[in-house]
Amino acid sequence: MAEESREEGGGGGVVQDGDEAGGRPGKDGGSGGAGRGRDGNNGISTWEIEEMEDEAGPASLAPPAAAAAADVYVAVGKGGSSMEALSWALRRLASPRSFVYLVHVFPVVISIPTGLGMMPKSQANPEQVETYMNQERSKRRVMLQKYLDHCRNFQVNVDVYLIESDHVADAILELIPVFHVQQLVLGVSKSNLRKFKRGNTIAGQVQKNAPLYCEVKIVCDGKEVTTVPTADPTPPISPSPVNNKSNSISPTPLSPAPDHNNRAVADDDEKETNPNERNKIIKYLKCFSF
Repeated sequence: MAEESREEGGGGGVVQDGDEAGGRPGKDGGSGGAGRGRDGNNGISTWEIEEMEDEAGPASLAPPAAAAAADVYVAVGKGGSSMEALSWALRRLASPRSFVYLVHVFPVVISIPTGLGMMPKSQANPEQVETYMNQERSKRRVMLQKYLDHCRNFQVNVDVYLIESDHVADAILELIPVFHVQQLVLGVSKSNLRKFKRGNTIAGQVQKNAPLYCEVKIVCDGKEVTTVPTADPTPPISPSPVNNKSNSISPTPLSPAPDHNNRAVADDDEKETNPNERNKIIKYLKCFSF
């Protein structure tokens, strides 16, 4: 589990239900940071993704091979707009040969409820932590099951990627170059449509900052929301005239302080860092079954 690995030091392997499972090659022909496993029933795998520092440098931002163009990534969360986005993607973009990847971002747990109120996770006893973590995993399974069932009804291949992060838009944007995402669908509710058009939602930030090779579709009330394209090719970073000896860049945090206990997960709100500025914060995505 992503949470368990972080607490116990975690290994680098891909684990499925307590057994080892080999990782699949990346779409660019490399070893890939993630694996696709099977649950033995319907060919559906579910992974938790732990963010790890990438010491080997930033991931390639080159466009993916044409064979991956049929794959569709859909950000899903607790809101009804996620199901509308998935339904639209299944009808308009998916085909029997394509893979549909459900992307769900959930917050980092820093405190757990106890009889005395909320307690920092680091101060709680292991039994309390494990009980709460299991409850949260169970909630995610229940929430994701409706999306998996919907995909089964359309008879498409489906995988799930779970990302533990407090910054939803950043997490989704960092996923794009790692898996060479070409088609990404996000939902936005009617109540947030005006905020989206001002760029003040998760969907708006992702669409604005996604690489040009990634086509981001925004769906509201079962219909695609068309906007004027705002994404530009990433310009090279000019060297600093003050300190020419340093090649390191200290990125400025772009997201507000997270609300860990009341987080809306992949339906609406946030922002990303310039890909060229991520040489110190790019993450490997390490996968664990849930």
